Amino acid sequence: MAIHYMGLRIETSEDVYEPAEDTFLLAEVLIKEVRPQDIVLDMGTGTGILALLAAKRAKFVIGADISKEAVKLAWKNSKINGIDNTIFVVSNLFENLRGQFDLIVFNPPYLPGEDYEIRGDIDKALIGGPQGGEVIVRFFNQVTDFLKPQGRILLVYSSLTKPSPTEVAQKRGFFTKVIAKKKLFFEELYVMIAELSSR
Repeated sequence: MAIHYMGLRIETSEDVYEPAEDTFLLAEVLIKEVRPQDIVLDMGTGTGILALLAAKRAKFVIGADISKEAVKLAWKNSKINGIDNTIFVVSNLFENLRGQFDLIVFNPPYLPGEDYEIRGDIDKALIGGPQGGEVIVRFFNQVTDFLKPQGRILLVYSSLTKPSPTEVAQKRGFFTKVIAKKKLFFEELYVMIAELSSR
């Protein structure tokens, strides 16, 4: 099955997290935030939709995902859309990445859940740990080495995510601001921008 969004045709797969409300909320912010000279990292790229949207505006984009199936699908979607300033790599957070980025965008696993509930890659894309925010904490523990001094992070999370990602980021020295939100049936989604220096 394919979805059509902002001029992209995105193939989906039952083994890869399909773009949903959180993806689209992040996408709306992302297209306003990307600058022409940006080197962008799309962490947890999934189908590659955010990486490919960024690539239409940025200099170069790397999409990373823990799932080999996701990386394979993202490569396929880049070819379908004729976008050639992107590469996709298998990586558990920053494990296989090098260099520094102007913009890092991350739709992380942010919902609370126990290890036994994680049965496949889709669950890994959703469940961030018993409180929901454990993967986000790991991300912020590592991200500073991969962000240029004036770089910025866009991250989507839920009102169910604990600890608060804004507090996690602030403890690591980031200035944060919630720049988009969307109310859903049982939660609210937020998009946060985090920077090491205030604008």
